[in-house]
Amino acid sequence: MLPVESVTTPLPGSTRRIEIVAVALVGLLVIVIVAALYVAKPFFLPIVTAFVVGTMLSPAASFLEQRKIPRAVSAILIVTVALAGVAFIVGLISAPLVQWSSRLPELGSLLRDKLHVFDGPVQMWRQLQVTLGGSDALPAAAIEMPKIDWMQPTFEFLSPTFTEILLFLATLVLFVASWTDLRRALVMTFAGRDARLRMLRILNEIEGSLGGYLLTVTVINLCYGAATGVICAVAGMPNPAGLGALAATLNFFPIIGPFAMFVILTVVGIISFPTLGAGLVAALAFAGLTFVEGHFITPTIIGRRLSLNALAVFIALAFWTWLWGPMGGFLASPLLIVALVLKEHLMPDDAPNLPGN
Repeated sequence: MLPVESVTTPLPGSTRRIEIVAVALVGLLVIVIVAALYVAKPFFLPIVTAFVVGTMLSPAASFLEQRKIPRAVSAILIVTVALAGVAFIVGLISAPLVQWSSRLPELGSLLRDKLHVFDGPVQMWRQLQVTLGGSDALPAAAIEMPKIDWMQPTFEFLSPTFTEILLFLATLVLFVASWTDLRRALVMTFAGRDARLRMLRILNEIEGSLGGYLLTVTVINLCYGAATGVICAVAGMPNPAGLGALAATLNFFPIIGPFAMFVILTVVGIISFPTLGAGLVAALAFAGLTFVEGHFITPTIIGRRLSLNALAVFIALAFWTWLWGPMGGFLASPLLIVALVLKEHLMPDDAPNLPGN
């Protein structure tokens, strides 16, 4: 009689340990990837930005290619037009920025004088701190303006190096010019027909979603900036064109951009007008415009297909801004769209539902 082989089944505790080890390994892998992206930012940031922007611009290159324009020529033409538009926006913003930066000491003193109305509440707050056990030495009640020692590190944080710009432009042109061949190579990497079709659907949806996002958001932001410029002109703000261009640019950064623009309009208004009420007119009108744009116009135009959860957008914006600075904030929404497309195809919603409570 042949001996019967015993079938060993993993114990519940052993299975639990295997799951914990697997989760720990995935966590370590994520930490290593994030650390590599952070340390090698001068390399990865231009490359990833070029890939994302190139995917957004690929539908335009395909459109020109259908009109018998070579793909390489289309790539150079599209990138040149895009750079011209960016240069125009930067020119509108930089002129008033240079003018105001040369007057920073004067503007700081003027702003401090305008905010004397808050000296009383500040004095009461400091007195309350002393009463509750704070320092016995009560500082002066006047509002102290922050020093401008942050300007140099902020400029270094915002401005990329020449090497990063060159790497971005070269990668962008080459990516747009060779995207068709690159997409074909990615699809043919898989052996099975179903896997190839899935990869093709993923790439087509990523390209369509990012292209539609760029076109829609750009048109919305241009109209948003024009409306802000009109508000500033009607309110009598200085350089309304520059402020409108700045509003259009900052609106590419969800949540944080409009808030920063509101603060800028508030400060500029307080400095430019003799009374506090007159200085807040443009900022309050801009807040109303932002509310209408964010809750009615943009959701209606973009629709549910490209709509993103506000919490997910905020977390992605905070993470990528921390990791890669302002350009990371610009990439937050496109990268979130890519992640959602991958999730829809790799983890579809037709999985078995959880039982009800």
